[in-house]
Amino acid sequence: MNRLATWIKHGDEIRRPLLVNPKLAKSDKIVIVGAGLSGLACAYRISEIRPDIEIKLVEKSGAPGGVISTWHDAGWICDLAVNAVRPHPAFWRLVEDLQLAKKFKPTNSDATARWVIINGKKHKLGKNMIFKLNPLKLIQNIRKSRDGGLSVAQIIPNKAIADAFTLGIVNDTSDNVDADLLIPSITKFGDNPPVSKRKLKRMMRDTYPIFKPTKRGLASIEGGMKTLNDTLVSELNRKPNVEIITNFDAESPLSISEKFSIPIESVIWTCPGWQDDYDQTTLSIFAIGYDKETVADIPKGYGTLIPDDNIPISGILHESDIHHSKRCPDGMRLFRIMVPHRRWDMDEMSIKLCVERLFNAKDPLLFKNLGEKHIPSFKPGHLSKMKGLANDCSYTGWSVSGVSITHIVDQAERIAELFQR
Repeated sequence: MNRLATWIKHGDEIRRPLLVNPKLAKSDKIVIVGAGLSGLACAYRISEIRPDIEIKLVEKSGAPGGVISTWHDAGWICDLAVNAVRPHPAFWRLVEDLQLAKKFKPTNSDATARWVIINGKKHKLGKNMIFKLNPLKLIQNIRKSRDGGLSVAQIIPNKAIADAFTLGIVNDTSDNVDADLLIPSITKFGDNPPVSKRKLKRMMRDTYPIFKPTKRGLASIEGGMKTLNDTLVSELNRKPNVEIITNFDAESPLSISEKFSIPIESVIWTCPGWQDDYDQTTLSIFAIGYDKETVADIPKGYGTLIPDDNIPISGILHESDIHHSKRCPDGMRLFRIMVPHRRWDMDEMSIKLCVERLFNAKDPLLFKNLGEKHIPSFKPGHLSKMKGLANDCSYTGWSVSGVSITHIVDQAERIAELFQR
């Protein structure tokens, strides 16, 4: 595949380093550590290209799936992690190959509005927000970012807006997030495309199967993102060359090499925590539901971000507004509440009262703590560090390439392409 064709297929994901041992593709047996979406997608893509290779997928917990999970209860449906996906052909290709096209639709076009609460006031995010950023300073900061290793806060010259941006993606403050990882096309990290960005997007657009996404549009899967994981597991269980092993605690790539009698370069490690300085953000996810009349004053939209550390809630997503498929019973609205533990006193009642104040609506019909979520920290310089990493085995997953689902799915494709004869 020539350089332009590679960029058309993968887009800006090419900027992200591919941490693959060059001997991996020569393996006749590989072990993938971690059966979350990263491991499942890698196993699926490699097994499709090379059905002759023996693939073992080992998972620490009792079931595959990882952080992608969806809660269901009496007509209420809420994703705990990723709930929708931004446009990228790699994800569209995976959905088509898994025959999920009928369940995959654009999110509601009338629920795209986003808000941010700054100094107690709610602001709608839009083009006028640029005037709050000091455009000249923003341009100067972007130029400085070419040297690499800056935080998002060092680029976006408004701390509240910068924090809202990073909270919405990695639930961390902007001074603690690597700009190269979050916005590599702006910082110009890695390789540059052989054609203009506008032309590349137009050429990529022609490669989308299923449907062509709208500008800034999102898409989601009926029944929640767990549908994707469940389908991948089902497909892999049908393949005679793939075995999924659960309740297996892998200590290190070396221990996997010794346990399965394979060279270490035949190990693909997708789990977090392998870096010496690994850190993560812990937050709890709550679901709260009201009848539509009670929250009629809350405009239909995507959600609200709250960078104020004095408020325990960092973000509110309008789950029932966003998706094409039903996420709550008729006559109701469902909201997903994100609560970083560094802000919270761990009293669930304080979250309920906080939501009631923000919504100006008491007595929700549903209020439930759905569980904890752990997001890797991507400190400034993260992607530069990844680029210089010596690969004994191969690494991919959330803690390497970023938390977007498109990073994970596209990296699986890029790794599998190395196995093509």
